[in-house]
Amino acid sequence: MMQFVEETSYKCDFIQKIAKAFPDANTDFYSECRQERVKEYEMLFLISNEELHKQILMTIGLENLCENPYFSNLRQNMKDLILLLATVASSVPNFKHYGFYCDNPKQINEIHNQCLPQEIARHCMVQARLLAYRTEDHKIGVGAVIWAERKSENCDGTGMMYFIGCGYNAFPVGSEYADFPNMDDKQKDREIRKFRYIVHAEQNALTFRCQEIKPEEKSMIFVTKCPCDECVPLIKGAGIKQIYTGDIDVGKKKADISYMRFGELQGISKFTWQLNPSGSCVLEQNEPESKETLPIIVKQNSPSIGLFTH
Repeated sequence: MMQFVEETSYKCDFIQKIAKAFPDANTDFYSECRQERVKEYEMLFLISNEELHKQILMTIGLENLCENPYFSNLRQNMKDLILLLATVASSVPNFKHYGFYCDNPKQINEIHNQCLPQEIARHCMVQARLLAYRTEDHKIGVGAVIWAERKSENCDGTGMMYFIGCGYNAFPVGSEYADFPNMDDKQKDREIRKFRYIVHAEQNALTFRCQEIKPEEKSMIFVTKCPCDECVPLIKGAGIKQIYTGDIDVGKKKADISYMRFGELQGISKFTWQLNPSGSCVLEQNEPESKETLPIIVKQNSPSIGLFTH
């Protein structure tokens, strides 16, 4: 499992775009970023003192876990989970001046204040990346998360933002293994290809959302791959105000899927993974670049105070 997560994280669109932009750079930048995340997450989530860990377990009534092999297994499972989370988080790295930005020069100044702080955007995309591992498509996993921003802050630790829905690409709900074909575009017969039956991540997120999308609020969807021509009109029709995604496939036509409409989409703010177009050497005012910046923690001077701090 860990090897699969590591390989797919390195091959994801966000890392590959950086690798193509800096072909002469250190090819091991992903591993370095991953090691930094592991150290940070161990400090955050792992109780280094074993005796203190046992005291906490006894306090909450789990004294049975204080004995070996249960205790050692628990510690190892926690370390494995931290490694997995750090690996996935590193696939949307805080690297140089890469982030989710509007690439339309005419709109950069207009919608700059509407864009989320980069570390919040990265965190939401990491959520989508985690969802992608639940896919039923053996070739490509895609995850999508929908959030919205209310007018005032709440006390649940997410500031003004609240969760709308999430999804991943999968066969229709209720289907069982082998109900549908899994063949890819190498098969000549379209009837036995998977593409006709897989429900896309964006479609599942919109269909099974837990709350309605309010037109007066800023709603946003985070997708691990560029929305295809089927999903773009659905996203717009649902009232989504912002899209955060990668743009590697924009303008491409593939065997059973195309990505032509995303680039022409109007009326929705699009933030794609790229170098800061306003100047790669100029940092955002609300996000000083630092090795201490964590992709899942928002500093208290952020506009959305408290998002994901618990």
